[in-house]
Amino acid sequence: MKNLSILNKTSELWKIILINIIFLFVFLELGSLGWYFFKYKQFFYTREKVAENNQGEELENQEENENINTNTNPMGINLAGIRLEDSVIERIHPYFGYVQKPGPDFRKGFKYNTAGFISPYDYPYQKKHDNQYIIGIFGGSVASNYSIYEIQNQILEKKLRQIPEFKDREFIILSFATGGYKQPQQLILLNYFLSIGQQFDMIINIDGFNEVTLAKANNKNNIDIMMPSTNHVVPLTNIANNSLSTKSIRAMLKINDSKGKLKDALETLDKCQVAYCYALTSIYVQNLASTYRKNVKIFDKERKKAAKQAAGETEASIVYFYAQSPQLEKSELYKIMAEHWKKASIMMKQIAANNNILYFHILQPNQYYPTNRIYSEAEKKIAFDSDTPFKEATELGYPVLLNKIDDLKNNGVNIFNGVNILDNEKEIVYIDSCCHYTKTGENILSEYIANSIFNILAPNQKSKVKSQKSKVRSKK
Repeated sequence: MKNLSILNKTSELWKIILINIIFLFVFLELGSLGWYFFKYKQFFYTREKVAENNQGEELENQEENENINTNTNPMGINLAGIRLEDSVIERIHPYFGYVQKPGPDFRKGFKYNTAGFISPYDYPYQKKHDNQYIIGIFGGSVASNYSIYEIQNQILEKKLRQIPEFKDREFIILSFATGGYKQPQQLILLNYFLSIGQQFDMIINIDGFNEVTLAKANNKNNIDIMMPSTNHVVPLTNIANNSLSTKSIRAMLKINDSKGKLKDALETLDKCQVAYCYALTSIYVQNLASTYRKNVKIFDKERKKAAKQAAGETEASIVYFYAQSPQLEKSELYKIMAEHWKKASIMMKQIAANNNILYFHILQPNQYYPTNRIYSEAEKKIAFDSDTPFKEATELGYPVLLNKIDDLKNNGVNIFNGVNILDNEKEIVYIDSCCHYTKTGENILSEYIANSIFNILAPNQKSKVKSQKSKVRSKK
């Protein structure tokens, strides 16, 4: 009887434990369901994949900071500033400064080709038939993102097809743009790829922001402003020179550790079948992301220290930089930068014309150049950073670039001033505090480029038709 009593008590204890576990699960699940509905405005068990939020669309690069991809995972967790691929995807290039490591990219259907540019094709790409029309895109990350958006949405292609000459053409978009590129890198790229047989029918150069902000960065680091971006090249040369500090190495190890844990956590998150699993794992992911960003800031701080030392140690480095000493004053800095920018664009136009290639140049919009755009409080939190080095460089540099537009036009350059194109859009158009756009912003830029080029080519097409008709009449 005593044993039976003990068994009954044990059985009752297990029942209580089981009931408590069930109640705990129910409360956790109900709370998690509420949390999920509040956050995503849908029921967890009937959910669709959470749409990308305005802070997390896929981008290729951040210009000034770590050159890190920003994206969201399919579940909608904000992983802005997190690179889940290789930590160092750039490679020093003997002609271009640097390119991306060849291999697959996070964007479905794209890759970094053998030349180090994001494209479905390897370069030089040769026409498969005469009806193909090759459009080369040059510039920084904004230009790179534009090329991807154009491939996916064919906005320029659809506009050009309205012109009889282009109606039945097969358009091939080739990107020669990479985050942090600035003149004269576009000019050098064009010359190089033409020299190895790359064909172009049209060239679109989208730039301006990198020219002003990275000229300032180079000047601050006592490196010639026309050299490739020190923010991108110096970290690579530090690795090559084995000159990373102990703090940098420690931060890199912690970054890699967080990245590995993030990958595992995201896989778990994707497999969660109940709401509390998703909620708890989401919190874990965000904590890992916070740790990742903290160590990235430490690494970035250390590499900037190394960049300041780079100018004084060029003889010890295996990579040579032209020094900029003493530093240029602000007024002189932007004046020299803008003059080089103008000359490089004119040279690209002349080279294009000599090869029977159309050339179009777009000055990209940026939030730090004041226009009539009214920003919502939500967008201000995304688009502006009080500690950014971009603000001063853009405010001082863009007016100098704008003053060169008439000179460019007088030299036959088809240049379009896009600084105001986002002014009338009420939706959020900026994805970060650098320079990149949401899908809405990308669409506005793409429409602007398409319409600008159309307005140049369509009248020319009409003139050709009139000229041909007049020749026919004269023969009669």
